[in-house]
Amino acid sequence: MDGEIKWESLEHNGVIFPPEYEPLPKSVKLIYDGKRVSLPPDAEEVAGFYAAMLETDHAKNPVFQKNFFNDFLKVLKESGGCKDADIKEFSKCDFSVMFAYFEQKRGEKKNLSAAEKKAIKLEKEAFEEKYKTCLLNGRKEQVGNFRIEPPGLFRGRGAHPKTGKLKRRVKPEDVVLNLSKDAPVPPPPEGHQWAEVRHDNNVSWLAMWRENISNSFKYVRFAANSSLKGMSDFKKFEKARELKYHIDVIRENYKKNLKSQLMLDRQIATATYLIDVFALRAGGEKSEEEADTVGCCSLRFEHVTLKPPNKVIFDFLGKDSIRFYQEVEVDPQVFKNLRIFKKAPKKPGDDLFDRLDPSILNKHLQNYMPGLTAKVFRTYNASKTMQDQLDLIKNEGTVNEKVVKFNAANRTVAILCNHQRTIAKGHEAGVTKIQDRIKEMVWQKIRFKKMMLQLDKKLLKKNPKFFEELDDISKEDEENIHKVIIEREKDKWEKKFIRDNEKRKLEGLEPLPKEELKEKLDKVKELEKEYKKELKTGKPEVKPSNITVEKLEAQIEKLDQRITNTTLQLKDKEDNSQVALGTSKINYIDPRLTVVFSKKFNVPIEKLFTKTLREKFNWAIQSADENWRF
Repeated sequence: MDGEIKWESLEHNGVIFPPEYEPLPKSVKLIYDGKRVSLPPDAEEVAGFYAAMLETDHAKNPVFQKNFFNDFLKVLKESGGCKDADIKEFSKCDFSVMFAYFEQKRGEKKNLSAAEKKAIKLEKEAFEEKYKTCLLNGRKEQVGNFRIEPPGLFRGRGAHPKTGKLKRRVKPEDVVLNLSKDAPVPPPPEGHQWAEVRHDNNVSWLAMWRENISNSFKYVRFAANSSLKGMSDFKKFEKARELKYHIDVIRENYKKNLKSQLMLDRQIATATYLIDVFALRAGGEKSEEEADTVGCCSLRFEHVTLKPPNKVIFDFLGKDSIRFYQEVEVDPQVFKNLRIFKKAPKKPGDDLFDRLDPSILNKHLQNYMPGLTAKVFRTYNASKTMQDQLDLIKNEGTVNEKVVKFNAANRTVAILCNHQRTIAKGHEAGVTKIQDRIKEMVWQKIRFKKMMLQLDKKLLKKNPKFFEELDDISKEDEENIHKVIIEREKDKWEKKFIRDNEKRKLEGLEPLPKEELKEKLDKVKELEKEYKKELKTGKPEVKPSNITVEKLEAQIEKLDQRITNTTLQLKDKEDNSQVALGTSKINYIDPRLTVVFSKKFNVPIEKLFTKTLREKFNWAIQSADENWRF
């Protein structure tokens, strides 16, 4: 609750600012209208932000280009303009030289040796160490994001109207610190001063500043695994649990009020129905500058299409500019109400709920339960749905099969909450990689079966079904698999040789002789010859000499299990390609339900929660047993 004291004492070391801009080498320039031009450092930095992204989908988006160029021209004007050209047209700008330079730098960074990468990492960690923790009531606690976001171009999610705009550099003069009166104030970077130093123990942030894209505040808070954040999560989910004692009365009342003579009551009832049944967000006021995203209370005439007798098509941009599109059946009275709310003289652009906003709705909800808001419904319905889904799962199958079932339950919640995501760029390549892995395991299995027949020809008559798949892999596929394995083996030994020599260099030892690598690569060449012979004859060489039918059968059994697990992994990847499971798991599903599933179905919690989430939800892991219910 606001106004409550969050801490008695708070001491911290402030924030880390991104490094100052380093101008590009003199040979790296923007080309304008075919001519290399020099830019003032501030403008060069902004041009560099775009150049570095040249090959991305963002940089090819006309809205992104327009917003970037407008902001670039502003910065160029502020910093004194370009002495070599009058830059006015985006189409005359050529960023290729800058892009090539950034690509070269990326390549150099990628090609650093493991030892160099490790040294850089250690140096970075040593520098950040003192910012990672703070003293909260005299106790050491982790700090969340203590780094100030570097300047860059805003990407935004979905069709964001501000995509491409410049996120300006945050200076110490923009940052407000919050700590105890008697705590030492961290010194600002040399030549700078803090905007303000506060001592407000009614808030749980350590630093804040206003960002320029949406003019909203950004905060440095305690880490997700801190006691304060854990308590806040616990209270949030307990508030949602409390709703179960009031939900029947709320539903009874809103069903009754769907026919109310008072238009405001009818709008409140209809909105509560939509928020409860379809997990719509409440939706608040937006300025003209912001993305045209809406929620239930801010739905407009054009966002709702009615199909008699009781079908409704919702089509609007929700939070983060993610499209919400659903065709649903609604209560007949809700359908009638929506028709009334759309009645002439209303037209596109007009509010559907013209008497209602989230504050009126939330004030009404407080009558049922203290602290009840539209958002609590979303958490309640997400957790209740997850509980119902978990109740349907049978305790059978392997751990991997159970994880797939858990993800399917999680997916049901994510779909309810409209947690969509665009298919990742690397999705198709990832799917192909898994399919190739399965194909290689099937090939290996067939190979072992062929070896079994070489050891005992009678096996084919004894168990013909077992040997049915011998021709399932074509010669062409087999040849491709051979190539992949050979390349992988070469790559493995070459990388190991480099790694071992780097390690020896650090230890002050002589590098390994090249003959050692040659010896390994000669063995790979032998394997290549063996595969060529195998491809001609169709008979793999049975090695080692002590191999038996029983040993090969055991290997085939292991491969069968791996094929099953990898096929499940593939199905899971496909099913989750357009649904984001993380948001619902982190923010809407009571974490104790995940813990219940882990304990009841003997699935290690590591399979369900990442290390970060295990730390964040440690309170849930410690408090819930297998019989806990939401």
